[in-house]
Amino acid sequence: MSVSVALPQSRVAVSAPAFVRRLARLGDLDLPAAPALSERLGQWLDWNRAIALSRALDGSTAGPSDAIPVDAEEAACARARATLTTAILRRDRLDLLAGDDVAPFHRHCLDLQRSMQAATGQLRGRLRDALAKGTADQARLAEVDAVMEMTLSPREQTLLAATPTLLGQHFDRLKQANADAADDTWLATFRRDLQDVLLAELDVRFHPIEALLAALRSSPVSGTP
Repeated sequence: MSVSVALPQSRVAVSAPAFVRRLARLGDLDLPAAPALSERLGQWLDWNRAIALSRALDGSTAGPSDAIPVDAEEAACARARATLTTAILRRDRLDLLAGDDVAPFHRHCLDLQRSMQAATGQLRGRLRDALAKGTADQARLAEVDAVMEMTLSPREQTLLAATPTLLGQHFDRLKQANADAADDTWLATFRRDLQDVLLAELDVRFHPIEALLAALRSSPVSGTP
């Protein structure tokens, strides 16, 4: 038994996401040409998940089409994003991370990444649960998203795990370049770069959440509980 997928013969080139561009700049790296998403998925999907995805796409899930509290879900997502953004931009915590040691910044970055992962993971599951109570198409989308999260999350985490390392290398380059400087303005530059990268990462983590919210808004019946 084999599965064949018709691939387009050509595709329009797109620029790399802001998060990837920032990491490449901090790491002084060249951006590789990105292969088509369909090519990547073909490499990443194992047999069991390929079957699960096929069933989710082709199935006829019969959703009960209950009223979905779209406003409440949007508010929950907005609160979570605002909380994470505030944590990233807190100057009082960053100002305490001074000196020539990158280790405190490394721990700070890891702590914020864990907070983002936990919050967005909970939101994504919550939105899928809400979609599962909607129309048949919405319930099918929730099932597809669950399979895609299982498939893509390990790759996403591999990319995101490089962030603290690249930031550490950026810290060392700035420190070395300013070794003879009379002040530590380079440290303020590093703090801003750290915040910019984490904000870009937050955007990446919220992409699937925004897509699920858009699907919820298409519900014929919506409102607050």
